[in-house]
Amino acid sequence: MTRLTTVARALLTTFAALLASTTPGTTARAGTDPKAPEDFVALRSVDPTIIQEMRYVTPHNFVGERIDGYRQPICILTRPAAQALHKAQRQLLRKGYTLKVYDCYRPQRAVDHFVRWAEDLDDEAMKGEFYPNVDKTRLFADGYIAAKSGHSRGSTLDVTLVRLPAKPTRPYHPGETLVPCFAPQGERFPDNSIDMGTGFDCFDTLSHTLDPRIQGHQRANRLLLKGTLEGLGFVNLAEEWWHYTFKPEAHPDTYFDFPVARKSLTRAH
Repeated sequence: MTRLTTVARALLTTFAALLASTTPGTTARAGTDPKAPEDFVALRSVDPTIIQEMRYVTPHNFVGERIDGYRQPICILTRPAAQALHKAQRQLLRKGYTLKVYDCYRPQRAVDHFVRWAEDLDDEAMKGEFYPNVDKTRLFADGYIAAKSGHSRGSTLDVTLVRLPAKPTRPYHPGETLVPCFAPQGERFPDNSIDMGTGFDCFDTLSHTLDPRIQGHQRANRLLLKGTLEGLGFVNLAEEWWHYTFKPEAHPDTYFDFPVARKSLTRAH
């Protein structure tokens, strides 16, 4: 009887150890996503009037699928960047425009997703819209894809202007016929942005903010966005009319990897 009791206890101990090494461990791994520092906020908590069309939560991007780390369609930024964007929005509203963001903080795991996609030369599902004139083997060399992104530091965003009253952008339907991102505004995907000469994330030299081929109202539109944001501390990336970084950056040397989700924020927003 004593021997049976000892064996039973040993079996129970072993079974409990197995449970401890599986169920709790799995739970722990599922809950190990890093959190954002306290100075990161949801843009909507600072300015709810700015339109958010978070492209990487959707399949309408150069990869053609939701990007790793984008769990909710929200813009997250460092508080100084969000507050500066709020000031820009107040100026633009008086002129009959609103800002619209396509991307804000971007986790490192999303950048890694871009890199894997760029290395897969057979995947050109979205070439017809986003990089029709660029050989995919050139994406790294030409600077369209990199292993690190300023977005991951939290003070960089991709942004455009929409004329008020803002019309909705129709949904993108996977598999629909793709039109080059540099086609005339009436032909390319019907984004509700004012005409910037190309669509967002257009891998082409026409996307360079001051490309001399962009003239007339398209150039004026780019300069309106550029002048407004640069007057409030943002710096434009010359190769992308939509890309701005607020300076000085709160985290100039840190690339974060917390998911784009409300629960990543350390404070409720």
